[in-house]
Amino acid sequence: MAKNKNYPLYEVESFKDFKDMLRLADEEAGDKLAVRYYTNYAEKQTRDITYHEFRHEVECLGTGLAALGITADHVAMVSENRYEWILAYLTILCTEGVWVPVDKELPFPEILNILAHSDSKVVFFSAHYEEKFRDAADKLPWIKYFVGIDMSAEDEDGRFISMKSVMAHGEELLAAGDNAFTSLEPKDEDLRMLVYTSGTTGVAKGVMLSQHNLVSNVYYGLEVSTVFERCLSVLPYHHTYEAVCGILVSLHHHSTICVNDSLRHVAENMKFFKPDYILLVPLFVENLYKKIMSGIEAKGKAKAFEKLIKTSNAMRKVGIDLRKTLFKSVHDVFGGEIIKLVCGGAPIRPELAGFFDAVGINLINGYGITECSPLVSVNRDYYSDYRSVGVTLPCCEVKIDEPNEDGEGEICVKGDVVMMGYYKKPEATAEVLSEDGWFRTGDYGRFNDEGQLFITGRKKNLIVLKNGKNVYPEEIEGYLQNIPYVSEVVVYAVRNESGEETALCAEIYPNEELLAGKSVEERNTMIKNAVEELNKTLPSYKKVLKIKLRNTEFEKTTSKKIRRVGLQTEENKAQSESDSTVKTE
Repeated sequence: MAKNKNYPLYEVESFKDFKDMLRLADEEAGDKLAVRYYTNYAEKQTRDITYHEFRHEVECLGTGLAALGITADHVAMVSENRYEWILAYLTILCTEGVWVPVDKELPFPEILNILAHSDSKVVFFSAHYEEKFRDAADKLPWIKYFVGIDMSAEDEDGRFISMKSVMAHGEELLAAGDNAFTSLEPKDEDLRMLVYTSGTTGVAKGVMLSQHNLVSNVYYGLEVSTVFERCLSVLPYHHTYEAVCGILVSLHHHSTICVNDSLRHVAENMKFFKPDYILLVPLFVENLYKKIMSGIEAKGKAKAFEKLIKTSNAMRKVGIDLRKTLFKSVHDVFGGEIIKLVCGGAPIRPELAGFFDAVGINLINGYGITECSPLVSVNRDYYSDYRSVGVTLPCCEVKIDEPNEDGEGEICVKGDVVMMGYYKKPEATAEVLSEDGWFRTGDYGRFNDEGQLFITGRKKNLIVLKNGKNVYPEEIEGYLQNIPYVSEVVVYAVRNESGEETALCAEIYPNEELLAGKSVEERNTMIKNAVEELNKTLPSYKKVLKIKLRNTEFEKTTSKKIRRVGLQTEENKAQSESDSTVKTE
């Protein structure tokens, strides 16, 4: 294992648990805004909640739940991103209970399966799910309470209750001196969050994260990476990336979380809230980059923009940095105050990081996995290699298992952030977690001499060609993403009748903006020519010999990763009527 380069860590205030974290925030930044969210999007009306108010509302909700006997139960949330999600999340983290965030995009039967498997006794839900839960309530006898975020009153049967009424009752009890919630002392080693994975290739499992896991990820994450004053919270809250690195990290840093109400409104919300940092995933960044570049090209300013970048880079070499002024139009896309974009979920293309650096926006790539709470490594703000995912957290050990001649092998992690195991799945736990604490991530990677981690690809996606050569499809996909005509792409193997992987196929969803008005034949030719130019730069076994164009976007997880399950992987499968196939030379 390579050692991290000696680069000073940031000072971070320690905290023992999340009640302690909220206490510190209240005492040190009580009048500062903790959360901003829309109460009326159309009229741009917001509610601004200070840290003092937020802590009080956590205590009101917690006290109200304690009065119902809810202090150590598994509590699920099925809702879109909203303030009440954050409020309930922090409340449960401050109890002896377990938070179970559920992907709202799942089919409802799958949601019910997670509620059953997780042993959830309480479910918070938004208005969209009220009718479904009422219809299913009789089939869910183990659920004590259904807590409606948008309900105004309790039902007579007592099972469907209003979040507002729970908080109101809790506030009355607090005023009367009730300390059933505030006196709770959650234990460091106890299970605190149960996250069901929604991976691109496998079946969801419940990842058990302890309070120690979560506290460690927040504390040590801030030791190696900075956040600023205003975060636009965009990604789904049920994923650990946003739930931990977005929400918990921001709260501990005393930043303001601006709740993005809908992905449809991201562009407008960036301009309204004017964030200085945002957590994103590569596909999101890719789309932003391509929209920016399409806008520049549509105005006929592509060459002038390139020249401006060269001029700016030359000025920076002599200590003059005018990027925010020179590239104001790009900064304005993000609201004009953006400093940093933090990208996780998959490696980003170096070209993207280089572009954003050139225009004065720090694009930082990191590596994480739900089973590691999630952050494992991240690039330092002013010491980074765009091709890497940075240096590992100080609380982690990372090794490359069974490296090949290039130093590539499976990434294994040990330390404070590694999960307790998979809920009620000891066999699955034993497959990935050794007795001495090493977690097998299923990702391939390598270290350089300076201790920076490079992700090669997923173990499950590795292509072993008939000639014995190993190909990581993610690498080839990165090259193909540099082609302007490519919007989305997945690379997989073409198989012969014996099932042997013989060559590479690229399934591509074209850039509709750039190819608008082009015929199928013209699209085929333009993309084929671009791929053939790429092939000239690649070893023979990495060349893309088949191209499949599709008319629809790839199915994605809610974290905007392409689902690879079910994609066509055999040459002899019939083509759908909406797709076309071409072969390169």
